[in-house]
Amino acid sequence: MMSVKEISELTGISIRTLHYYDEIGLLRPTSLSESGYRFYDDKALERLHQILLFRELEFPLKTIKAIIDSPDFDREEALEKQIDLLTMRKEHLENVILYARGIKFLGVKAMDFSVFNTKKLDEYAKEAKTKFENTEEYKEYKEKSKNRTARDEEELAEKIMKLFAEFGEMKNLPPEDKDVQLQVAKLRDFISENCYTCSPKILKALGKMYSGGGEITKNVDSVGGTGTAEFVTKAIDIFTAGE
Repeated sequence: MMSVKEISELTGISIRTLHYYDEIGLLRPTSLSESGYRFYDDKALERLHQILLFRELEFPLKTIKAIIDSPDFDREEALEKQIDLLTMRKEHLENVILYARGIKFLGVKAMDFSVFNTKKLDEYAKEAKTKFENTEEYKEYKEKSKNRTARDEEELAEKIMKLFAEFGEMKNLPPEDKDVQLQVAKLRDFISENCYTCSPKILKALGKMYSGGGEITKNVDSVGGTGTAEFVTKAIDIFTAGE
């Protein structure tokens, strides 16, 4: 038997929420102590597992109660469906992440992802697949990044920010200077090696994004100093002129 406090500590569900589950008949305690403390046995904990899995899928509490209390409720069948649905949700989230990476590397205007809520997840994931999965750049990026770990991604981010820091050290030079143009080539080659073939068209689009405002501009200026993002854009425009 476990107390309501122990369950709260184990699952992260607040005691108040567990009390509410009791009030609406979703999760009744197995017994009450003389002092009124709630205790739950293994059968109650098994029901809680079902509740939490349905909550991960954002089922309303009323719907969860109706499903679990149904006379023909099959725990094994429900678990299989939950696994299928959670797998689909995972794939949707992966699509959103890939879409975000597409925005980062393909030069699409940066967005504030906080404006998207879970209700728009399916629509957003569909847009990601439609917009990027058929581009050669996307396919190339997906292939090159498929075995990278989170740490690998962090190291790549550090390396590209180092390139921008080096641009910052050149701001006293004209953007058409030979060394500055060599730095642009270095940036292009880094993107081609780690992401996808960075054509002049894509490089020019990236240049516009760097100085286009928002977090990307702030990040570039934070490592290279104020004006670095704009300097990089001008250097890229010269590098890609006539291409």
